[in-house]
Amino acid sequence: MSDFLREGVRILLPTTVGLVFTMLAFSDAWGQQVPQKHQVSYQVSAENSKFTQQHVIAVGDMPEHQLRLFEIDRSFPTNAPMFDGVQVREVWTRGLSDYTDTNGPATAYNEYVLENGDKVFTRVSLVAQNVVSPDGSRKNSSTSAGLVTGGTGKFLGIRGTMRSSSLFDAKAGKTETQVDIEYWIEK
Repeated sequence: MSDFLREGVRILLPTTVGLVFTMLAFSDAWGQQVPQKHQVSYQVSAENSKFTQQHVIAVGDMPEHQLRLFEIDRSFPTNAPMFDGVQVREVWTRGLSDYTDTNGPATAYNEYVLENGDKVFTRVSLVAQNVVSPDGSRKNSSTSAGLVTGGTGKFLGIRGTMRSSSLFDAKAGKTETQVDIEYWIEK
C-alpha cells in the first residue's frame, strides 16, 4: 500500500466512523415522537374553595402593604377535571403575596391530588388588582401564568403550561377560579 493511500485511510477512517455515529444519533432523535398535548379546563366556585390558612405581616413602609402566606383547598363534588383519564380529587394552592391594598405580585404552587393517589404540581406567578367601583365596593381579581413542573406515579414526566384567572376576597376567605392547562407526558 502506498504512503498516499495509507495516509488517506488514516484520515478517512476515523472521519467516516464519526460521521456514521453522528448519523445514527440524529436518526434516533428523528425517530422519537413529539409527546401528545392534552388540555384541561375547569372552574372552581367559591363554595368549593376555601382559604385554610392565612398569615399576614404588615411591611410598615406604607398603609396596607402586606406579605401574606396562604393556603387554599379546592374540591370537586361534580365535574372534576381529569389528567390523562384520572379525576382530580382536590387542589391545594400554597403561595406568598406581596400586596399593597390587594394590588401586586404573588407566587403560588398547586398540588393536584388525583383519585388514584398520584399528584401533579404547578408553579405560577400572578398579579392581583383591587378595583374600586364608583359605589365604593371593591373587586379583587388576579391573573396567572406558569408551568406544570412534575408529578408522581403515572405522571412522573408531566410538563406543560397553566393559566388562570380568579375573583377573590382574602378577608372573607372566598375565591373562584377559571384554569386552563396544556400538558404532555415525557417518557
